[in-house]
Order: sequence, then C-alpha cells, then structure tokens
Amino acid sequence: MNQQANDTGVATVIFERLEKERLPRAIDLKAKVDAGGRLDDMDIAFLDRVFADSEDLKPLLDRHPEYHELASRMMRLYQEITARGLENEK
Repeated sequence: MNQQANDTGVATVIFERLEKERLPRAIDLKAKVDAGGRLDDMDIAFLDRVFADSEDLKPLLDRHPEYHELASRMMRLYQEITARGLENEK
C-alpha cells in the first residue's frame, strides 16, 4: 500500500473517532470544567490518551497541512479543558 492510500485510511479512522468519540467527550469535559467541576481519573486518562495520540499523528500532519487548522483547534480545546481543570483544583 502506498503512503497516500495509508494516510487516507488513517485519516478516515481519525475523523470517525473525532466525530463519534473525542469531540463529544471534549465538549462534555469543557462544560464540566466551565461549571467549576474537577477532572476525575477517567477524564485525565482520556486527555493523556488524546495527547499521546497527537504525538503519534505528527508525521501525518507534517505530510498533510490541510489538517493543521483542525488539529490546532482540537489541541486548543484540550488545552482549555486542562487549564480550566487545573484552575478548578486550586
């Protein structure tokens, strides 16, 4: 399989996961921390998994700049969640 076909398959899986799992969970977490809630162990494990996966996706993003804006927006959302969650711990 060539790199382009492989990238297309990987991107398809990533977008499906984003739509069905990651974005809905992130929206819920954002609402939770915006309401003053704290991140529990499951929330932190989810965010750890997201950040680890983002490291694995760097080569794909390097090859496909058309995904940069979406990736940046998602990372900004996760950063807002973690920053607000940290504030709520104080």
